[in-house]
Amino acid sequence: MLSNWLTNSHFVMLGLQLVFAIAHSGGAALRPFAEKQIGPRLYRVFFALLSLPLAVILIVYFINHRYDGWQLWQVQGVPGVKTVVWVLSAISFLFLYPATFNLLEIAAIQKPSVHLYETGIIRITRHPQMVGQIIWCVAHTLWLGTSFTLVTSVGLVLHHLFGVWHGDRRLASRYGEAFEIVKQRTSIIPFLAVLDRRQSLKWQEFLRPAYLGVAAFIGLLWWSHPLLIQASSKVQWLF
Repeated sequence: MLSNWLTNSHFVMLGLQLVFAIAHSGGAALRPFAEKQIGPRLYRVFFALLSLPLAVILIVYFINHRYDGWQLWQVQGVPGVKTVVWVLSAISFLFLYPATFNLLEIAAIQKPSVHLYETGIIRITRHPQMVGQIIWCVAHTLWLGTSFTLVTSVGLVLHHLFGVWHGDRRLASRYGEAFEIVKQRTSIIPFLAVLDRRQSLKWQEFLRPAYLGVAAFIGLLWWSHPLLIQASSKVQWLF
């Protein structure tokens, strides 16, 4: 019998994350084969139709159950904590969404393709989405302080750590020696390649319209956050 704090929602969230991880990472692994069979654009459409609804379900379920389980700590009333959480969240989105720079490819308007980058945020870390997800998890786990949020964060971090290995493996298979050269000149840990002088930052590479788009998205999210929580609360779950 489950203890009072270990609610079913903890296991449901882990199950939902597992389904998303299989769909997302599995879809990425099948990309070379799928693109040969149906083409890059149609593959992108199917990948989005599979991944996006699962992502929405995860987000809404998290919002609705974020206070489930054991309250491990409570710091929402501590001065400055809210500001720290918002700053960390904003920074996380700067790492999470460099892939959205190719919006026309994501929407399959242009032919989607795999890119081998060594510029911009990749100079800081070769896996910015993993770094952004960890920062997001730290911020939200700090703010909410519940066992459900902690379990959710652990699941998300594990998925993105797997994505680091899986992503490097796919790039190595596709680009061979060219990726090995990029791998040697970049790092997974933020700023490590810069600190040991394998890499140097070029700030002009960050002066691009896409970062203004991310900044606008952060502002929109800050404004719509209460509306998002209110809308999610109206969803009725069977589990």
